[in-house]
Amino acid sequence: MTEQSDSRPDDNGLLNAQVREAEAALNKLGASDPELAATLARVLGVVASEAARTTRFARALAKALTPPDSQTAPRPAERPRRSRRAPGVIDPFAVFAETGETGLRSSLSELGLEQLRDIVSEHGMDHDRLALKWKDPQRVIDRIVERVESRTAKGAAFRGRPEQPALRHDEAAGPAAEDSSP
Repeated sequence: MTEQSDSRPDDNGLLNAQVREAEAALNKLGASDPELAATLARVLGVVASEAARTTRFARALAKALTPPDSQTAPRPAERPRRSRRAPGVIDPFAVFAETGETGLRSSLSELGLEQLRDIVSEHGMDHDRLALKWKDPQRVIDRIVERVESRTAKGAAFRGRPEQPALRHDEAAGPAAEDSSP
């Protein structure tokens, strides 16, 4: 006998008991709603047959039916970012929107190095993992201003210029066609 068949008697007893419980539950349901009981029996039959036939489906089904707390820990990419730093004392994007670069630099210059690092960390401005190591506050301020300007301008090419309404193609061609007539 193989190792697998040696461990089957206990598993078969448990399986048989579970099948009997399911059968009893379906029979009980059949007394009150025979159509639903028959539908559930057909669905369970199809699922069990496919799981017996396809190991890939059986593994996927087992994974789907495993409680979430017993599944493996989420991958690092799925975990929410947790910062050990305090939140920034100001929102550099709001300050930039209200007062521009000069006002942002002025507000940032009033903060200490650790407060500047908190802002960098909170807004994910340390893409090269260097800014939090810098000891010169002016260098950190420059990074914050650069990232705020960059993110604020992102997509500007698609927004158009607010002071000049975008002309439709037929409007732009219209006056030029009239000017060329004698």
